[in-house]
Amino acid sequence: MLGTIVNSLAIVVGSLIGLMFRGGIPEKYNETVMKSIALAVVLIGLKGAFKTEDVMLVIISLAIGSITGEFLKIEDNLENLGEWIEKKVGKKEGGIAKGFVATSLLFCVGSMAIVGALEGGLSGNHQTLYAKAVIDGISSIIFTSTLGIGVIFSAGAVFIYQGFIAFTASYIKDLLTPEVVREMSAIGGLLILGIGLNILDYKRIKVGNMLPAIFIPLIYYVLKLLYFKIV
Repeated sequence: MLGTIVNSLAIVVGSLIGLMFRGGIPEKYNETVMKSIALAVVLIGLKGAFKTEDVMLVIISLAIGSITGEFLKIEDNLENLGEWIEKKVGKKEGGIAKGFVATSLLFCVGSMAIVGALEGGLSGNHQTLYAKAVIDGISSIIFTSTLGIGVIFSAGAVFIYQGFIAFTASYIKDLLTPEVVREMSAIGGLLILGIGLNILDYKRIKVGNMLPAIFIPLIYYVLKLLYFKIV
């Protein structure tokens, strides 16, 4: 859990620094910086997605995961949570929901979040999450300066998400083969690509409702293992 704690604190610190620049940077610069960061997010997503060696599994996982996410209304629930936080903090800090949802998804669905949390839970190696903490901390400075204080609350989402993966990793370590982790990371890369396109305002993609897709490869390999044991 140490890596997850450090990662969450880095987001908090980065967000606090970003608040210092809030309103101090002309809008045109904010917009240009955000678009440039969005392009970098798209690149990160593509690099992760290209790791797949089973495209059909990725397609099926996205389809099943999206249906599941739509049924659970994950994105709506995230937005409702963001709006609830916004009401508690105060409307004068408007836009909290947007910043919270966008950065929570961005910081959670990447391959570094998955692999780093697994490494921490399985072997106590937190190096990947330490590296992610640096990246997220810097990103949170930029995002907070443009999207506002909502970004700081994504630290809680990261703590819960990565903490859950790290905590459960030791119980399912026999199922987390390199193939499973690779395909989970590839799907995470595609979701990051979707987040980048959202930031670019290209077209609204409900990335939150696609989150269950990340875990479909794990379920698939478990069913596959059970099948071969039966036959």
